[in-house]
This record gives sequence, structure tokens and C-alpha cells, in this order.
Amino acid sequence: MVTIKEIAKAVGVSSGTVSRVLNYDQTLSVSEAKRQAIIETAEALNYATPRARKNALLPPLNIPMASHADVSAHVAIVHFLAPQEELVDPYYVGVRLGIEARCREYKIEIARVFNPDVPVDLAMLTGISATIVVGHHPKVEIEAMAKVCPHLIMADFNPRMPQFDCVRADLGEATTTILDSLEQAGYRRIGFVGGYELMDNDALMHGEQRCKAFIEWHEARGSYRPELMALGQSERFGQNLRLETGYQQAKSLLALDTPPDAIVAANDNMAIGAYRAIQEAGMSIPDDVAVVAFNDIPVAQFLNPPLSTMRIPGELIGEVAVDLLVERLNGRDYSKHVTLPTEMVWRGSAKKPPLT
Repeated sequence: MVTIKEIAKAVGVSSGTVSRVLNYDQTLSVSEAKRQAIIETAEALNYATPRARKNALLPPLNIPMASHADVSAHVAIVHFLAPQEELVDPYYVGVRLGIEARCREYKIEIARVFNPDVPVDLAMLTGISATIVVGHHPKVEIEAMAKVCPHLIMADFNPRMPQFDCVRADLGEATTTILDSLEQAGYRRIGFVGGYELMDNDALMHGEQRCKAFIEWHEARGSYRPELMALGQSERFGQNLRLETGYQQAKSLLALDTPPDAIVAANDNMAIGAYRAIQEAGMSIPDDVAVVAFNDIPVAQFLNPPLSTMRIPGELIGEVAVDLLVERLNGRDYSKHVTLPTEMVWRGSAKKPPLT
């Protein structure tokens, strides 16, 4: 069994650094090159996380014989984030690790991993048994991939194309849960920081699940104020849910004549950026403004104050995507849409509602 100490020796860093990198601690000061070297070395040495070691002690899965026989199955992962972008977003690292771990259990080879640094060469998908599409992709890209690959599985994204399997969390429902809770806790002027793609028109600009749910919740109460929505824009959706965007958009909300008393961030990274903007404004969290976000990445609990966030099961989403893929390879000829539950984790960045 490979140890953290052996990985540290191979890379030339301390065991503590390796542990913090593999646990996605974003507070660690380490170069991206070194961080990537640690992750790649761990993967090359087949380092098993505590969870994987625990699973190894369990009885083997009762996998259908067809999947055992089809050891030549090749799976492609088409990711909406470039490798360097994924490294700074532990949530999507978790989704990918869930896919890879489940593929190993099924003895399925991951043939290639595509990323948006270069256009996807559709010819390279020829002969691929199935493709797991991670994150937000335009409909035209999905349709093009479907022409050359027999099975597409959507992970953490529902393209509103019912013919394809998908697994995700209901971010709209999760947003409503957050807003209901903030209202119960006494917050009345709630802001939102999120993002959209430059290619989106005005209708689609507000069509992202969290954004749409935020608007609908306020409109139902007659309290919607457009100035309390701050949306970053970029060429790709994944590029605008970053620390920098959260910082800039939170600054714009705090500059209002009447700033919000709570900010909902589209993910934890944006919330970290919002923390900086609030602190620079000389304001206190949560006394002056509360912050709530999505994902519950490992660093969330170590912020000051610890971040209240909606836990999204990223690794499980990856695992279920592979389960759906295996069902397709074993003959299922109808689509499945799987919605996994979320869980609100209340910490020090917001007042906890009285009924929770």
C-alpha cells in the first residue's frame, strides 16, 4: 500500500503538504505545478484514500457478467474545465475521482479525458463505448458527440435533452431551501453572486438553476430587486464561478446605497472571494452580512468564520454516472434521470434558522 510519505519523497515535499493537497486544502500555499505533480504522482502510484481502503475490505460488488466480459470497454470523459481550472475547484476534482474510482471497480478503461483547451476531435470518440460529459456543455456540442458515440451520460448537468442519462443535484430546490432558511433566520435583503456565458442571450442569462430559483423565490414574495443580482460573464460557464469573480461581484453589491444583509454565492470559491470583499469593506461576517454558498469543499470549514454551505455530493455524482453507463452497456434502452439529495451545513457565516 502506497503511503503519503512515499508520495512526498517522490515529489520532494513534506508529508503534510501531500496530505493537504490530496484533501483539496486551498489555504495551502503551493505552486500549481507542485500541486499537480502531487496529484499525478498519487494517481501513478495508485494511492488509495482512506475511503478506498475501507471499500477494499468490503465484499466484491455483484457486477453483471456482461460488464465483466466487456473488459475492453473504453470510456471517455469530456470535461467542461481545463486541468488547471479543475485543480482550483475541489468539487469537480471529486466528481472526476468518483468516475475514475467506479471505473476501476467495474474494470472499465478510461480511454481519454478531453478538456476545453482544444476543440474535441469527434473522430477520436469513434469506437468509444460511452462518454461521460461533466458539467455545462452547449447543446450543439452534445448533439455532435451523440452522432459518433453510442452512449452519453451527463454528470452534474441536465441539458434538457431527455434522450440522455443524467445525474445531478437539484440546485434550484437547494437554492429555495437556502432562501427559505435565510428568511426564517431574519434576513430580508439577500444578494446573489453567480455567472453566465457570453453566448447566452438575456433570457438564458437568468436561466442557470440557482439564478432562476433566486429570481422566482423573490418574485413570489414581490421582493425581487435586480440590483441585488451580480453575475460575472465569460466565454465558458466554468470560468466565471471563481474566487476573483466572487470578489468583484460581492464588491458591487456592497457598494450599493443599501447593501444586502446576506449574500448567496453560486459556489464556495465565489464565497471565498466574497469574504475578501466584505473584509476589505470593513464589514463583519455574519454581523453585517451573512454568506452562504454551495458544494461544501474541504476548505469551507476552515474559513474565518466557517462557511455555511449546501453540500453537493460530487464524488457520488461521478460514481452514479458510471453506474448509469454500465446499465447502458448491459442493454438498458431507455434514459434515466437521477437526482441526488443535498444537505445544508450551517456554520458561523450565517445565523442558523430557528427550525433547523
